[in-house]
Amino acid sequence: MTGTIVFDPLIPWLVLALAGALSLGAVVFAAWRGLAGWALRGLGAVVVVAALSGPAYQLEDRAALSDIVVMLEDDSASQGLSDRPAQTAAAADELAAEIAARPNTELRRVTIPDGPGDTGTQAMTALAEALAEEPRARVAGVILLSDGRIHDAELAPDLPAPTHLLLTGRDTDWDRRLTVRNAPAFAIIGEPVTLTLRVEDSGAAPQGAATAPLDISVDGGEPARYDIPIGQDIDLPITLPHGGRNVIQFSVPEAEGELTDRNNTALIQMNGVRDRLRVLLVSGEPHPGGRTWRNLLKSDSSVDLVHFTILRPPEKQDGVPVDELSLIAFPTRELFLEKVDDFDLIIFDRYKRRGILPSLYLDNVAQYVRGGGAVLVAAGPDFANAASIYRSPLGDVLPAEPTARVIQDQYRPAVTELGQRHPVTSDLSGQDSWGPWLREIDVTPKDGAEVVMTGIDDRPLLILDRVDEGRVALLASDHAWLWNRGYQGGGPQLELLRRLAHWMMKEPELEEEALWAEATGQTMRIIRRTLDDSVGAVTVTRPDGTQEIVELREVSPGRHEAVYEGAEIGLYRLAEGDHEAVIGLGPAAPREFEETIATGALLEPIIAPLRGGVLRLEDGVPVLRNVRDGRPAAGRGWIGLTPRNAYETRDVRQTPLLPPWLVLLLASGFILGGWLREGRR
Repeated sequence: MTGTIVFDPLIPWLVLALAGALSLGAVVFAAWRGLAGWALRGLGAVVVVAALSGPAYQLEDRAALSDIVVMLEDDSASQGLSDRPAQTAAAADELAAEIAARPNTELRRVTIPDGPGDTGTQAMTALAEALAEEPRARVAGVILLSDGRIHDAELAPDLPAPTHLLLTGRDTDWDRRLTVRNAPAFAIIGEPVTLTLRVEDSGAAPQGAATAPLDISVDGGEPARYDIPIGQDIDLPITLPHGGRNVIQFSVPEAEGELTDRNNTALIQMNGVRDRLRVLLVSGEPHPGGRTWRNLLKSDSSVDLVHFTILRPPEKQDGVPVDELSLIAFPTRELFLEKVDDFDLIIFDRYKRRGILPSLYLDNVAQYVRGGGAVLVAAGPDFANAASIYRSPLGDVLPAEPTARVIQDQYRPAVTELGQRHPVTSDLSGQDSWGPWLREIDVTPKDGAEVVMTGIDDRPLLILDRVDEGRVALLASDHAWLWNRGYQGGGPQLELLRRLAHWMMKEPELEEEALWAEATGQTMRIIRRTLDDSVGAVTVTRPDGTQEIVELREVSPGRHEAVYEGAEIGLYRLAEGDHEAVIGLGPAAPREFEETIATGALLEPIIAPLRGGVLRLEDGVPVLRNVRDGRPAAGRGWIGLTPRNAYETRDVRQTPLLPPWLVLLLASGFILGGWLREGRR
C-alpha cells in the first residue's frame, strides 16, 4: 500500500493561481494599512484557495513487477567456428542460472539463426522483435552472446536499458580470405577479361607468409595452380573458352590454424558472348524474300553482314561495257578462298550456278563446313534444275537432294514430331493460325538428316544436319517471306529464321542435346533437352563430394526438368550419360564467412549511449551487478543491470483532505476572528 497526496482543482489552475494572487495582494494591503486582523484574514484565504485546489490523500494497492533481462544467443554460421558454440552455451547457461537466482528478475532467451537467403546475422532485427513483446519499463538489461559480426546494425532499435556484448572467439584467431573485386556478367569469347583478386589475412595471422597458392578451375575441370602475394590486389586476365555460361572457381587451400576455409573460394559465373557474328549472304537474284533475310540480319546489332546479289548473269547480253557493270569489283576470290573461315554463317538465298562462283570456290565452302562452319540454303525453283547449287561440290554437304520437281500449291507448314523436340522449331506459337506458303521444292533427305518441318503432303520442308564439325540447313521453299508480310495471318517467320541462324552458329541455348541448370538462391531447376523419347536420371555431386540421383520428368516435348534444393553453398556437378554441367548455388563465400574474426566495433556505437560494455568470454563469464540509471554499466569482470522497480496498481482510493464542512468552519472562523480582532481595536 502506497499513499500520496494528489490535487484535483475545482477550477482551472490558471484561475486558481489568479485567485491566490488576488488574496495575497489583499492580505499585503491589509497589513500595510495596519489592520490588526490581516493574519487571520490571510489564513482564511489560504483555506479557501487550498479547498479550491482539491487536495486528497490517495492510497494505492500496488503489486511489484519483476525485471526482465533479454539474452540473445547468436546461432549463425560464423558462430559455429572453432569452439564458439561451446563458449556460447556455457556462458548462456551460467548467466541464466545467475539471473534465476536474482530476486524479482525474469530471463528471456532469444536464439539468432542465419538470416534468410544470404543476409547474414540479423541480430538487431531479432532484438527489436524481442523488445516489442515486452514492456519497456520492465527491461533491466540486454545481453548479446555473439562474435559481433552482425549485418543489420542500421536497424538497431531504441534501447530501454544497458546492453552488453559478450564476445566469443579467441585473441589468437586468424583467417585467410579470397575475394574477387570485379566480376562482369558477360565477356567476349576469345578476348581476355581482367578480374581483380585479393588474398588477405586477418586476425593474429602467422608472420612470414608472403604468398599463397591459388587454384583456378573452369567448368569444374582440372585446376591450375599459381602463387600470388598476400594482401595485394592482383589483376588476372581470363579468357572464356566457350559461349554460354562459364563457371570459374578460384580457391586457396586451407592453411594450418585458420578459422575456416569457407571464404577461401570465389565462384564466378560469366556468360561468354561473341563479339561480332559475321554472316555472308549470297542472293542469286532479287526477289521479295531477299529483303526479309537482310532485315533479319541487320536488325541484330551484333551481326556484321556481307551481302551481295547477282543482278546481271554472265549470259545476259545487253551491250553494257564490262567496266561499267559495277562501281567496284566484288572480291569473290578474297571472300570464298582467303577469308571464308572468318564467317560464322554463309547463306545461299535462291542461288544457282551461273559461273560467277567457280567450283573451286564452292568446294572451299564445303571444306569450310566440314571444319566447323555453317551453311544455310534457302531454295527456290532453280534448286530443282540442272543449275542447282546441289550439282556443285557443295552438294556433298547439303542435307537433302532435289527430285527436280517444283510444287506450286497452297499449303500450311507444319512442325514434325521431331521438330517439336528440336530447339529450332519447338514452342513456335499459334501453329493452327499460320498463314500458307505457295511453293515447295521436292527433296529427298539424306541419311541422318533431321526433318523438323514439312509442307505439301508431309514433304520435307526444313531439313537440318551436321557434317563433321559443321552444320547445314536446307529450307525447301523461298516463300518464308509471306509470313513476314502477314499473308492470311502470317507466322513466326523472324523467330524461326533467328533460331535457325543461331543454331547453325552453335549458340549454346539452341543445342539439341543439352544439360544445364538455372539457380534461384539455394534452389536449382535441372533441365535436360533431348531429341530422344526419354532420358536417364541426373547424378548431382554436391560440394562435399557426396552424390544424389535425381529423376527428371518431361514437361514438354524434348524437355525434362526437376527442381533440386541444395543444402550447401558451393559448386554442384550434374551428369547424365555423356552430358555434364556445373552450377554454383549461392555465393561461394557466404556473407557469414566474409569476416570471421570476432569484434565489438560494429556494436560499440549502439552500446555506448547507455554505457554498456563489450567483454570477451575467454576472460571468463562476467558477474551481474545492479547499477543506477545513467551510471557506468560495465567494468572489468562485471556487467550491470538497472532495476526498474516497476509495479502494477490493483486498487486506488482517495480521501479529501478538506471536506466542505471543514472548509466552511475554518474559513468562516478565520474571517470572523479577523473581524472581531479589528473591531476590538
